[in-house]
Amino acid sequence: MNTNSISGRLFKSSLAQWGIISLAAICVLPLFFILYYIIASGIKVIDWSFLTHLPKPVGETGGGIANAITGTLIIVIVASVMAVPFGVLSGFFLYEYKNNRLSRWAGVCVDALHGIPSIVIGIVAYFWLVKPMGGFSGISGSLALAVMMLPVVIRSTEETLNSLPPNLREAAMGLGMPLHKIMSRVLLPCGFGGIISGALLAVARVAGETAPLLFTAFGNPFMNADMSQPMQTLPLLIFNYAMSPYTSWQELAWGAAFILLSLVLLLNLITKIITHKWKIQL
Repeated sequence: MNTNSISGRLFKSSLAQWGIISLAAICVLPLFFILYYIIASGIKVIDWSFLTHLPKPVGETGGGIANAITGTLIIVIVASVMAVPFGVLSGFFLYEYKNNRLSRWAGVCVDALHGIPSIVIGIVAYFWLVKPMGGFSGISGSLALAVMMLPVVIRSTEETLNSLPPNLREAAMGLGMPLHKIMSRVLLPCGFGGIISGALLAVARVAGETAPLLFTAFGNPFMNADMSQPMQTLPLLIFNYAMSPYTSWQELAWGAAFILLSLVLLLNLITKIITHKWKIQL
């Protein structure tokens, strides 16, 4: 083979490789700029009192975001309890009865739900939950977030099960196992990492949502764990304080943005750890 031809191919291969690396770096660069700006602006206000105290009234300096952290954790946990079990079971249904007409239409509805803007879900939750209940509440916010979590959990569960070798299910059926035991003792353990990853991805998605909570949880300047009353969350606090004319409130907004970013990054880290721990070599 001609030496010049080999050199030309190696040069083109190296050029293509560096081109791909450069394009990937260009795509990632805005993310690093955003992370740097949030961290640089928010970390300077982070201290123990910021995490454990309530916001100060207008005109007073200091204060914290303890009510927003507590409200975010409560609302997201309740939403996860409502959405994850139902989403996993729905994913199993779409996997097991993929050739069923009901399953096909259900898949179309899941995709349509995934594409609905969050503010539309918030408006619907306002008219279906807030007005009949007579006021804003944390439970209506959790229900709105649970609806947003469902398509992510359902599709991730279905795709995880589809990625498993079909001989697992066939071997279990050959041993005479009923369907519910095949799901709980064979498919669920083998796909546990992917299912949990999808659930945590759904949690990370809704943790920063603001629009549905504007129409449901509304916000609360006080510490409140009663889900029948309005509750404060980090996205609502960031939205309200970032638009305020007060410098102290804007600093609180940057600090809250840093905390929210840290929570999302922590969820992604936990996802990686769980996926690695429960990975099964098939």
